[in-house]
Amino acid sequence: MKSKFNSLLLLFAVIALPAFSQANKITNLKTKNMKSKKVLIVVTSFEDVAPGKKTGIWLEEFTTPYYIFKEKGIEMTIASPNGGIVPIDQKSLLPDFTTPSTTKFLADAAARERLQTSVELSTVNAADYDAVFYPGGHGPMWDLPNNSYSIALINTFYESGKPVALVCHAPAALQNVKTADGEYLIKGKTVSGFTNSEEKTGQSEDMAPFLLEDMLKERGAKYQKGADWAAFAVQDGVLITGQNPASAALVAEKILNALGVK
Repeated sequence: MKSKFNSLLLLFAVIALPAFSQANKITNLKTKNMKSKKVLIVVTSFEDVAPGKKTGIWLEEFTTPYYIFKEKGIEMTIASPNGGIVPIDQKSLLPDFTTPSTTKFLADAAARERLQTSVELSTVNAADYDAVFYPGGHGPMWDLPNNSYSIALINTFYESGKPVALVCHAPAALQNVKTADGEYLIKGKTVSGFTNSEEKTGQSEDMAPFLLEDMLKERGAKYQKGADWAAFAVQDGVLITGQNPASAALVAEKILNALGVK
């Protein structure tokens, strides 16, 4: 009886083993795919608006998505026009603008090192990444709208059906991006970005080369906005845009959803 039982057990193992093995391969493949997603983060290299007026990235708009991506196992590369040290808008470090993610970042030596050793934008290959994300701050308004590498990257990501996401002032990088037929990429697209009223109440009009809301409308975009300073983000196909610093988390979540990362 015992011998017969052992024989049946062995037969079950032989039959079930391939199924278990296949299921294990599928599970491992799903895990591998989830962890292998790569996001390119494009930041500004611009700092000096005028004597005594400095800008850069708005820290919260980088740190909030950074830690959301990190928690999900996303691989990140940080690139800027000049490479190297990325300027941070010092205003974004003031107590009034401190957030859990900025506090975490300032205590995170490894993260700070990554932001200070960005790669040059000209060396980046869009094919190596699954999505591109642009944090804001006034800096991107000055050095990204006419940057040929940034323009080409956005075009390549968009045409490849990969998420192109920008938050706050970063949609300025879309200003001169055109499609193959010569039309502005954002013409007819639903987008958001820092509002004229937020710029005015923030008393920062002198830090910007143009008003972002006006530019987006002039390029033919279907501009949308929520309440000033409240989180608001929209998605039109693979194009994802957020209104202000508070919208950074929403933009990051939309990127994850677009990539199928849970």
